[in-house]
Amino acid sequence: MLDDITSLGSALADRLRALDPIAAWAAATEREIREEPFQRDVEFLRRLLPLMEIMNRYFDAEVTGFENVPESGPVLLVGNHSGGVLTPDTTAFFTAWYRARGLESPLVALAFDAAFGIPGFRDLMRRIGEVPANRRNAARALDAGLPVLVYPGGDHEISRPWTERDRIDFDGRKGFVELALRKQVPIVPVVSHGGHSSVVILSRGEWLGDLFGSARVRTRAFPIALQIPWGVSPLGMPSIPLPAKITTRVLPAIAWPDLDAAAADDPATVARCYDEVVGTMQATLDALAAERPYPVLSRLRSLLPFAGTNGG
Repeated sequence: MLDDITSLGSALADRLRALDPIAAWAAATEREIREEPFQRDVEFLRRLLPLMEIMNRYFDAEVTGFENVPESGPVLLVGNHSGGVLTPDTTAFFTAWYRARGLESPLVALAFDAAFGIPGFRDLMRRIGEVPANRRNAARALDAGLPVLVYPGGDHEISRPWTERDRIDFDGRKGFVELALRKQVPIVPVVSHGGHSSVVILSRGEWLGDLFGSARVRTRAFPIALQIPWGVSPLGMPSIPLPAKITTRVLPAIAWPDLDAAAADDPATVARCYDEVVGTMQATLDALAAERPYPVLSRLRSLLPFAGTNGG
């Protein structure tokens, strides 16, 4: 009898999940976290690269300091995330990587795991070298000697309001520091500016996220943005981004040779290392913002020959 009740309950849960797109999305995400083969497709990347170049030209994307990325060996590349769901800063770095290292050079990028539950996105993300963001995937890649790109702020950071566009906001997520200490690999900060000027996010919309149950896909955010042509609308609707100049600066590696793997289990040490990384990145973002406080105006001036050259 108990087995029958259990089976009936499971069948009912499956039926309710089928009627609830958010629950179905969450269930798909859970499956993806358990099965994460690296399926990078070099030929697909070769065809995709010209489209990435078009996006980079739209934003006049510029990446400097790439010489700070080690030529070989495992490394944790840690970036800030901007620009809403489009995240043009990621495209800029991907393109710079393949320009400098070639398409045959692997780069494993950790992506928001819930995105792997979106129909059609799973195959696309895997083919460009992305895997669900979890510690097991990151550890496997580092153990294989591969470079790993991670955005600790993830969904939280891309959802931050426009008024916080020049702020590093990892939401206190320290897992990347624990991973770097445990695996004894350096952290190379990748700081981008301008992407969050391409979309005007008005609110994280966490109250809407609570209302619609978005926490089931590991986020409370349900951002509301001012988008072309929709006006005030939920972030993620197909829209035209503002042409903001994107500048990315790759910084020298941060490492702690005096700390062993056991330091990853000491919260005070992890917090100190986290503050060092975030502080270094914030100082660089402040400098980039001071150099170009209005990325949209800067980009428009470069497009309009009759426009002035001062400011922006």
